Amino acid sequence: MAEPLPLSYVTAQEIRCLLHWLSGWAPVQRERFLHDLVDKAVPWKVLPLLEGLAGLSMAPGKPPSIFECQMRLWDQWFRGWSEAERNEFVRQLEEVEPDMASRFYQEVAKTAGQA
Repeated sequence: MAEPLPLSYVTAQEIRCLLHWLSGWAPVQRERFLHDLVDKAVPWKVLPLLEGLAGLSMAPGKPPSIFECQMRLWDQWFRGWSEAERNEFVRQLEEVEPDMASRFYQEVAKTAGQA
């Protein structure tokens, strides 16, 4: 079994924070996160990207929910992570949320050959 890669302190804290949020999210929020994670893992899928952008619009005067803020932070963090750091996040997800990690792998496998 390979040893986990050393992470920067900041990335390690971001991953820890994200896994903590995940543990408190409602099923519908967890589902949205899972779909977002799959979309990030399979970047050539343009339609989900457009759907994700549409979901970021907010009604005038309505502040974002805590979950929406968390999703925005997750997106910013993920974009800043190296491939090794992204893989480390998935490795930790496997340990903490094995069912979600399994679903993630199943959903990514479904996209094979759909360029």
